[in-house]
Amino acid sequence: MSEKKRETPLLDELEKGPWPSFVRELKRTEDAPVIQDLLGQLERSYEEHLGHWKHGGIVGVMGYGGGVIGRYSDLGAEFPNIAHFHTMRINQPAGWFYTSDVLRKICDIWEKHGSGLTNMHGSTGDIILLGTSTPELEPTFKALTDLGFDLGGSGSDMRTPSCCCGQARCEWACYDTMGACYDITQQYQDELHRPAFPYKYKIKFAGCPNDCVASVARADMSVIGTWRDEIKVDQAEVRIAAAAGVDIQKELCALCPTRCMAWDGKQLEIDNSNCVKCMHCINVLPKALRPGDDRGATILIGAKAPIVGGALLSSVFVPFIKMEPPFDDLKELINAIWDLWAENGKNRERVGEFIQRMGLGNFLEQIGLDPVPEMITAPRSNPYIFFGDEIAEGEQA
Repeated sequence: MSEKKRETPLLDELEKGPWPSFVRELKRTEDAPVIQDLLGQLERSYEEHLGHWKHGGIVGVMGYGGGVIGRYSDLGAEFPNIAHFHTMRINQPAGWFYTSDVLRKICDIWEKHGSGLTNMHGSTGDIILLGTSTPELEPTFKALTDLGFDLGGSGSDMRTPSCCCGQARCEWACYDTMGACYDITQQYQDELHRPAFPYKYKIKFAGCPNDCVASVARADMSVIGTWRDEIKVDQAEVRIAAAAGVDIQKELCALCPTRCMAWDGKQLEIDNSNCVKCMHCINVLPKALRPGDDRGATILIGAKAPIVGGALLSSVFVPFIKMEPPFDDLKELINAIWDLWAENGKNRERVGEFIQRMGLGNFLEQIGLDPVPEMITAPRSNPYIFFGDEIAEGEQA
C-alpha cells in the first residue's frame, strides 16, 4: 500500500465536468503503488510538457516476435513501480463476444500479474492489457493461454484481424464476418506472431457497406459485405413511410450519391446498374429496402493513418467476391499481395504507399489481377486520361 497519495493538481482538472475521466477511473484504485507512480509520472509530464516513456528495446514471450509493446520509464528511479510498464495485446474473440465469467478471469489474471488497467479494446481490436514488468510476461502469457487466449499482433506483421458481429446480430450482414475473421486468424498464425513484413498489415471484416469496424479509414485490406443483384423493394412499405412523414425525394433520392433513385409519389424506382451499394437508402427505409440475395464482399485496399506519409482511404480492389469457407479466393489474393510487398516494400511502407510508389498498373500485373473500372477512385471525374501536346503529322520532334 502507498504510504502517501501523490499531489496531482493538473490531473485533478481532468476530473471536472460531466464527461468520463480516465483520471477518475485511475484514482478508484489509487491505493495500488503502481497507480500512484503512474499518476505521479503523468503529473510530471503535464508539468514539463514532456513524455517520460522510452523504448528500451524489443521485449516479448518465448517464440513470439509480436504481441508485447515494450514501455520503460526514464524516471524509473523516482517511480520504481512503473520502471517497466509493458503493454500486452491479446487476440479478441471474433465480434467481441464474451461471457462475464471469462471477462472476470481475464481481469483476475491481469490484477495478479500486471497493473489491472485494461483497454477494451484497442483500435486494431485487441484486448489491451496496460502495464506489467518483464518477469511477469511469461506467467501472464501462460495464464491467458490456459484460459484459451493468445497474443495479438504488433510490429511489422499481420495485425490481429477484427470484424463486426455480422450475422450473429445484424440483419444487414452479407456474409459471415466472424467465420471469415476466425478462419483468416487461424490460417496466418505465423504472419501474426512473427513479424516479417515491411510494416503492419491490417485486415478488417465488415458485414455490409455501413462498415461498423471503420475499415475504409484504417485497414490495409477491407472485406466489406455487399450484393450484386437488385435491391429488394417493398413498395407498400415505401408508401407507408412517405405517409408517416418521410420525404422520399429529399431524404433518399436527392442524397443518393449516383442519383439512381426516382420517386413519383407512388412508386420508388431504382436504376440498380448505377447503384454503388452505399446503404444510405436502406438505412433510411429499413422496412422497405433490403440488400439483394446474391451476396458476397468487396475487397478494398490501402488505408492507413498519417504516420510516415499522409492518411489514405482504401480503394476498391476486387468489386465482388463470394465469401464462403474455406475462403480460398481471398487467401490467394492475400498471399499474392504479401509476396510482392514483402519482397519489394521499403521499411515502414504500408501497402497503400507501396502501390502509390509502384503504380497500380504495375502492382496488378505483378500479382496477376486484371484491372476493372471499379478500381478508378472517381470514374465520373477522374478517368486517369492525360492529354499532352501532340506533334503534328510530318513535324519533326
